Amino acid sequence: MIIGITGSFGTGKTTVSDLFKKYGYSVINVDELYRDIYEKNWLLRERIGKAFGTADREELKKIVFSDKNKLKKLNTITHPVIINKIKSMIKKINKKNIIIDAPLLIEANAVGLVDKLIVVICHKEEQIKRLLKKGKYTKKEIDNIIKSQMPLKEKLKYADYIIDNSYSIDNTKKQLKELVKLLK
Repeated sequence: MIIGITGSFGTGKTTVSDLFKKYGYSVINVDELYRDIYEKNWLLRERIGKAFGTADREELKKIVFSDKNKLKKLNTITHPVIINKIKSMIKKINKKNIIIDAPLLIEANAVGLVDKLIVVICHKEEQIKRLLKKGKYTKKEIDNIIKSQMPLKEKLKYADYIIDNSYSIDNTKKQLKELVKLLK
């Protein structure tokens, strides 16, 4: 079974995906996959550079997370490349239990790649607190990234299952254990 895990920025998708590994699932982390593709695929970087005047990832983040149209433009360039790589990885893994950890699974029209979809949610205050604690982003940058994504309410319409990651890791582990039983 191929399970998609999605949610908003900082809700804990990767935490949940990592917990699935303990149950024997292979995980395709699309954020890591994109970083790898971006580093190795000079044609992609060239296309992005021509479209945005820069291929520097930090500069791109500033550009696309403050303008939804520019984010859509970037996604039309990157999503087909990423989806093809995911399909290729699914074939290579050749295992029946796969997790695809993808923040933009729905937005990329890639829900068809998965058999079930889990949406990870988190109270907004906790989400922001956790992101600020990492020290990578300012409050304004976090707000811009969250605003640029599909609202969680919309993502929930696609969900087969929901994991609420607002509380302790033990609470999340308990929810996951119950979910794994349901998936068998």
